[in-house]
Amino acid sequence: MSTFLWHRKIFFLYIMAAILPLLGGCSAWNSVTSMFSSPPPEEMKVTGTDADMTREAMEFFNTGRYMMAEEIFQKIRDRYPFSPYATVAELRLADCKYYRDFYLEALPLYENFEQLHPTNDAIPYVIYQEGACYYEMMDTPDRDQSNTLKMIDTYRRLLTRFPESPFSYEAKKRIKEGTDLLAEHEYVVAEWYSRVDRPACAVNRLERLIMLYPDASIRPEAEELLASQKAIMVINSEEAKILPDTEPWYRKLWPF
Repeated sequence: MSTFLWHRKIFFLYIMAAILPLLGGCSAWNSVTSMFSSPPPEEMKVTGTDADMTREAMEFFNTGRYMMAEEIFQKIRDRYPFSPYATVAELRLADCKYYRDFYLEALPLYENFEQLHPTNDAIPYVIYQEGACYYEMMDTPDRDQSNTLKMIDTYRRLLTRFPESPFSYEAKKRIKEGTDLLAEHEYVVAEWYSRVDRPACAVNRLERLIMLYPDASIRPEAEELLASQKAIMVINSEEAKILPDTEPWYRKLWPF
């Protein structure tokens, strides 16, 4: 199953739990489940109600037409701010941004949802998606790793608050991927120091890497480079002892 389909199924379960207490009754269940079952286009006539508009928006969303879905979800949120469907619209607006690769725009929408609905049953999914935004914005090891650090912090928060959520397994995998990337970043910096003949700085970086990320995939390479840089430091120290003292005598008397 693709990640997208998996997210959709999990999201459906969370949304059902979140809005059914507000709607109440078996008729509400039938109404909402039919809404999320993507009925044929001829059944998607908009009559102006929040339920009908949500039904149409979900048809667009489930077929990957996120821009059209986003427009309708926005109208639902604006026209029916106190409707249970407005909660669905708020979260789906963030999802539309996310699936259109607008991660910087999706992130504050997820964060805002979490702040406005802290007890909503969809919060584990929301926190997971916040981390997913940071995950998608992670850069290569030679670049800034701010998004990597934020991704790791977000998923650790998810695991702390909801350790048994269906998103825990994937969150743990991404944390491991993120820590490996941070270790690679340290290694890249250490390599640069080694190329410009600054072994002491390289050693500091490599020792930091091994201390902070002991299980990193790049640890064997880091240990090898660390040994070579320490050897260079020893050689440099021995050479410094052998070289004659060329400092003028007057500099010793007046070292300033």
